[in-house]
Amino acid sequence: MSRHPEHDVNRAEQTAAVAPRAPLNVARRPDPVTERPVVRWLLTGIALLFLALFLVVPLVAVFYQALNKGLAFYFEALADPDALAAIKLTVITAAIAVPLNLVFGLVASWCIAKFEFRGKALLTTLIDLPFSVSPVISGLIYVLMFGAQGWFGPWLQAHDVQIIFAVPGIVMATIFVTFPFVARELIPLMQAQGNDEEEAAHVLGASGWQIFRRVTLPNIKWGLLYGVILCNARAMGEFGAVSVVSGHIRGQTDTMPLHVEILYNEYNFSAAFAVASVLALLALVTLGLKLLAERHMSAELSAARDVPAYAGPPTQTTAAASGSHTAARSVSSSFQQSVNTTHASQQHPLKQGEL
Repeated sequence: MSRHPEHDVNRAEQTAAVAPRAPLNVARRPDPVTERPVVRWLLTGIALLFLALFLVVPLVAVFYQALNKGLAFYFEALADPDALAAIKLTVITAAIAVPLNLVFGLVASWCIAKFEFRGKALLTTLIDLPFSVSPVISGLIYVLMFGAQGWFGPWLQAHDVQIIFAVPGIVMATIFVTFPFVARELIPLMQAQGNDEEEAAHVLGASGWQIFRRVTLPNIKWGLLYGVILCNARAMGEFGAVSVVSGHIRGQTDTMPLHVEILYNEYNFSAAFAVASVLALLALVTLGLKLLAERHMSAELSAARDVPAYAGPPTQTTAAASGSHTAARSVSSSFQQSVNTTHASQQHPLKQGEL
């Protein structure tokens, strides 16, 4: 038996803690995150079948009907003067609406994400207004405002200015239904990035324009591109609001979606699908650019969330406290060594004498 029974007790407790325990007869529960292979394959099959029926099959049908009478008829339908006028008007409308929405989205998102002001919640709510209003209703609003019997109708007629049933009305209706897209993509991105870099640039003496051009804009470029892509796709494919304000004047105020409707109502199916295939190609290109921008934007959001905030340089008080703590540890260590030396000399007098 050991001379120190307390050591034996401690060693027995350590041995009992290290010794393997008998397995408990507890039923293993299934992982709540995963499912059985049959369930996973079934859910995946249902999703793919839904996509095939409602997305892939209609897209293939559009191109099949467009090329049903051969490539010669396809290009002839696209070369028709009315079709060319519709394509030109669609491009002009998007070329005006998208840059204006880009400017509005930048300004609105910068104000909402970087500043606190009265009416911020109201501005955020108004940005979402086109999402909750039918496009037909938004087109009707412009008719009631700028039509012949509208609020500004008599004044516009007196000054020979035409908005409804003309290109300005189409552009205004398109701007209304598309202006949330850029802002709604930039606001969460700017909020996730925070204000640290802008504040650092301001401390270094940068102006507001320099901060925006060299700090803010490079950080949001992919989110900005993502919003512009969505805005452009909606501008080119808008039907409801444009249909109300355009007047359906063939060759003058018909955009591509309206021209497709006219051709289809005239039972000219191949020509209608030919023009529709151009919109489908634009949609596919938009989808590819959207995936590219979305991937880069997700990477920027992850980087913005992972970067810790700058805590600033250590203050003088913190440095002094750290030095005091180090000095105290040094004194304590020296005192402990002195005590150990004295204790050793008292227990070993012969060795001390020999030294």
